[in-house]
Amino acid sequence: MTNNQISLVELIQIFAEYRHNIIINIKHLQEHYQRTGIKRVKGVRNENGELLQPWLRTEYMDNAEYVGMGEFQFNRNTATINMLIKRKVKLAKFQDQTPTLEVAGLLVNDLNSFNNYTIVSDGKINIKSLQVKISSKKLFDLLKEKGILDVEEFNFNAEYSIQLDNLPLVAANSCYSSIDRLFNELAEIKVLTSIICAHLKKESDVFIAAQLDEFQKHYLSKNIYINFPTTNEYTDIHEALINGTLDSRLSYKIDIGSQDVLNLSKLPSANKFLNRMYRLYDKETGEIIMKASFQMAFDENLAVRPRLLSSRTKITKVDELMKPIFDDFLGLEQNGIVAGILKKVGADSLAQLLQDKQTGQQISKEEMVAALTMANKKLEQYAENIYQDQISPLVFYIGCTGLLPDKMEAKAMTAEEAAAKYPDLQFYKDEQEGTFFAIGDSMISIYAKTEYYSKLTSVCIDN
Repeated sequence: MTNNQISLVELIQIFAEYRHNIIINIKHLQEHYQRTGIKRVKGVRNENGELLQPWLRTEYMDNAEYVGMGEFQFNRNTATINMLIKRKVKLAKFQDQTPTLEVAGLLVNDLNSFNNYTIVSDGKINIKSLQVKISSKKLFDLLKEKGILDVEEFNFNAEYSIQLDNLPLVAANSCYSSIDRLFNELAEIKVLTSIICAHLKKESDVFIAAQLDEFQKHYLSKNIYINFPTTNEYTDIHEALINGTLDSRLSYKIDIGSQDVLNLSKLPSANKFLNRMYRLYDKETGEIIMKASFQMAFDENLAVRPRLLSSRTKITKVDELMKPIFDDFLGLEQNGIVAGILKKVGADSLAQLLQDKQTGQQISKEEMVAALTMANKKLEQYAENIYQDQISPLVFYIGCTGLLPDKMEAKAMTAEEAAAKYPDLQFYKDEQEGTFFAIGDSMISIYAKTEYYSKLTSVCIDN
């Protein structure tokens, strides 16, 4: 790196700060973009493998050459940076392009489509350059000072080419904060979020069930996001690999865990854990509900109790982590863990409702759904902030350099060595070939996984 040269990560941070002062030549981006995943097409396949198109489609409300700079996001467990670009679209019938203006009493003539463009993929530059226009002289001067632009005069009408492939991905002197205790905090949030999402699967704090059905028919989510069904463009993966439609590469995953639980993927879904450790039953008849779900928790005729476990049931560290949260949320034990998590993220209203419910107060379903919805947003945002501020930059550094930061000193272990030293850890097949580092009370895992991608020289991403 030269004295004034910055890293790509630092440039992305500048883009994020000034993104409202930058517009991107979207046509140039699409023409030169290399897909990093499997191409998906809209529709579903019938039993004969034929593609059935959705009865609606989307159309861009602009045919502009430029769009606003997207939002940037680091991947949580690979050295990947994505740019999410939002554009206005409208719904129209596939057959005759008749516009759909209203669904379930709601105007839908001003929807958003979202397209992810991968800037860096697994530690390699995927977008070599961006063609942009800049509306802020302050930003222009900053990019010039950092050696990104090599022009003298600011011109808001000019299109500038910003090269990305000549920058180091990370700064040599990058500093990273301690990750101690972060995994346990994220694990508690994930468990509670899973419980809340299981409650809200078919619930909305705004719309009734009939409206949600109408949204689904028109490929809209309950949050009014476009949600077309998609499928792979191929019908047989082996044939696609042989004829060159698909290719494969090794992707290196970096996970953060503890010395008891290797990573968050070890945590089962809320409904799966509910059926493993508890029994939902009818209060009057005592009849056990098989295949119980948290959606049934709104039924006042049902109650829950701990399941009688057989002597063959092995209690794992995952069980020990999850059960106190479930016990507290279900009102079987008052240990304060749920209220502590909720108050930390600012979801006090749900904490109060759960406390009121445990003291026998009647809580309406509408009131509970509203509190659950708000709490879910706050929990997800809190976790996202931890990832983007503390974990994802570290993951990106490791993925790009193949090294731990200088201040993180640890001896590399194989899965066999890690299992011998930390016997509670469980390893999936891919993880068994990985490398592991114990740092403080945390465990960093690095392992390879085969990823498939559509083998095209360039793509034009549609909405």
